[in-house]
Order: sequence, then C-alpha cells, then structure tokens
Amino acid sequence: MTSSKKAGSEPRPKKANSQRAGRLSSGRVTLSDVAKVAGVSSMTVSRAINRPETVTEQVQQIVKAAIDKTGYVPNLLAGGLASSRTRLIGAVVPTLSHMLFSGSIEAFNGRLAEEGYQVLLALSGYGQAADDNLVRTILSRCPEGILLTGTHHSKEVLAQLDNVNIPVIEGWDLSRQPLDMAVGFSHDEVGQAVARFLVAKNHDKLIVVGAQDERAIMRRDSFLRTLEELGVDDARHVDTPSPSTLEMGRESFAQLFEEGVRRAAIFCNSDWLAHGVIIEARERGLCVPEDIAVIGFGNLDFAAYSSPSLTSIHIDREAIGLHAANMFLKRLAGEEVEQTIVDVGFDIIERQSTQSVL
Repeated sequence: MTSSKKAGSEPRPKKANSQRAGRLSSGRVTLSDVAKVAGVSSMTVSRAINRPETVTEQVQQIVKAAIDKTGYVPNLLAGGLASSRTRLIGAVVPTLSHMLFSGSIEAFNGRLAEEGYQVLLALSGYGQAADDNLVRTILSRCPEGILLTGTHHSKEVLAQLDNVNIPVIEGWDLSRQPLDMAVGFSHDEVGQAVARFLVAKNHDKLIVVGAQDERAIMRRDSFLRTLEELGVDDARHVDTPSPSTLEMGRESFAQLFEEGVRRAAIFCNSDWLAHGVIIEARERGLCVPEDIAVIGFGNLDFAAYSSPSLTSIHIDREAIGLHAANMFLKRLAGEEVEQTIVDVGFDIIERQSTQSVL
C-alpha cells in the first residue's frame, strides 16, 4: 500500500537526545552550569580551566568530569580579551598544496603549540583582494601577531596593520625594510644563481617556465636579466597560471616542441612544472638531460626519486617556520629580537636532469 502524502508533510516526532541528557540548559552551557555539576564555585572552574596549576589534581579531575558531562566549550576568546591575551597567531598563505608553504606552517604551528599558542590559518590563493579581506578578518579576532606571505601589500592591508599594535612577520620573501620582521630568502638571488649555473654548464638556449604569481615572476625576471648581463640575449619565457601543476608543465613543453624546440635548458619555477616538462619531452622522443636539461624549484620529496632525478632549488622550509615562531615568542615575551631579518638562503641540488652538457 502506498501513501499519497509527501515526505515531510507531517511533523517529525521529537527524538530523545541522549547526548544532551543531564545537561542543565537547553541553550549554551555556561561556566555556572559546570560549577553546579562539579559542586564548586565558578571561580574554581575558571582557575581549573585557565590556570590549572593553581588548583589541586582532585579539583582538576572533578571539573573535567563536569565539563565532559555538560558538554561545556570554554570561551577562550572572551577570557583572552579580558586579559588582553588571545594566544592566537594569524597566518596568511596562498596555498598548502605546495610543500614550501605546508612544511613551513607545520613547523610554525608545532613550535607555537609548544608554548600554548594556536595558529589561525587563512588561505588567500594568489589574489590581492583575498589578502585584504583575510587580514581584516584575522585582525578582528584580536591575534597577538600575524604572519604574512611576501613583502608586497595593498594600501588597505598596510592601513589595517597600522591600526593594530602587534608583531608582524613577512615570510617566504626578504625585504631589507620589512614592516616589522622578515624571514625567508631572496627570489631575485635564486634567479641569478640558476642563470649562472646553466650558463656555466655551456647551455646556450635557455628558457624559463613559470606561474604568474609575484614570487615566480621575481625569479623569472631575475633569471632573464642575469642572462642578458652574461651575453645570452635570446632567452625566452613561457607563462602558466597559478598554482603550478604537472599538467601545465606538459602543456608548456608541448607548446615549445611545436615551436621547434629540440635542445634547451629549461628553468621551471616549481618541481611540478619541471616533472611535467620531463615527461612531455621524453614522450616526444627527446632525452633528458642529453637534449633537454631541466631544473625545478622547491626540492619536493619526489625530486630525488624521479627518473631522471630532478635538479632543484632547495629551501629549508621548516627553518622558515621555526624562525618565525621563535621571533614571535620572543617579542610576545617582551624580549628583544636581535635579528629582525633572517635569510635562510637556498641551495642548488644538482641531480641527473642537468648533468650532461648540450
């Protein structure tokens, strides 16, 4: 037998909510509710949560049991505002899909967590407008510091930061005149070093393939400028969208192949692009590195194990995160940060993809 009534046309019977059984209020559970269940004062509950060392182990256990029973969620933000401490550190990064950022943030978060701080993370992508909105949102949460990606900021962001009195670190890039503190490496010097590295190996046809974000553009422009200074005046570049992918690397080399490129040294602004270039070159019957030499950027985990193994620019991403965290911790402890600009440098790790001379 079927019914012509539509699903949901009758009111649903109320279910007994066993998870909320025993709670003292149908609304948000309060500190007072926990105190009633624990049989102690609200002040004692507050101390057990915020300063457990000031109460006995027995009281801590009683309060914990009451919290578990009531489902109470401490409002740490409210408590932090009352004491001018939120123990939040904001961080704005473009993406976590690139290990340069994810590795740094993991180290950054781990070190801060050791000292009782939490990271409020925001992913901006590669658009300036997103940065403006995210910085405003993070600052509204009253963080005790903020980590920004790069050194180029809009007037809106600069105005927002000017209205707060908190430590600011610009990460992943270097500025000789940071807003406050900086930790990273010089993308301009990376481009110079790669150009000199390839020219020294007697490569005369040189190409750079890179995404259209500000850091990749800095490396590209420095690479091309240095080549011109070294007398290589026919270098070229192929631009891809951000973020870089293996597919873009394949498409970029397919374009170059159709234009007649059969022998060249190619600097890719990410290891994923480089891996794609290698795959496409070999798919079209060329040899790496005998015909096409390739160097990537980032020294991702697969670089040493691909075939051929990939020459790449190594950045100590964990060092960036740890330095940034320690700089914040010193400043927030009222200590002087002796070195406000930290250059972690970089290394060219040469492997099979560039080891033959054309």
